[in-house]
Amino acid sequence: MNLTVRYFASIREAIGQGSEAVQTQALTLSDLRIELIARGGAYAEALIPGRAVRMAINQELCDGTVMLTEGCEVAFFPPVTGG
Repeated sequence: MNLTVRYFASIREAIGQGSEAVQTQALTLSDLRIELIARGGAYAEALIPGRAVRMAINQELCDGTVMLTEGCEVAFFPPVTGG
């Protein structure tokens, strides 16, 4: 399956890019996160389990159980607060 992955804020800075086209065998958002972590290096550090990371598919916040679809846009970003 082909999709677009976007990274924001500190995750983008750690990985060194804002987006990339990804070909994946992952079925869910959590599966994709695990697949990206397996790349090692900056991906593993930025997306490691236990680190607070928000996720979205097609600009809608969701949890890791949501199924991926061909051509979808996935986003990873740190939690944000406002004031």
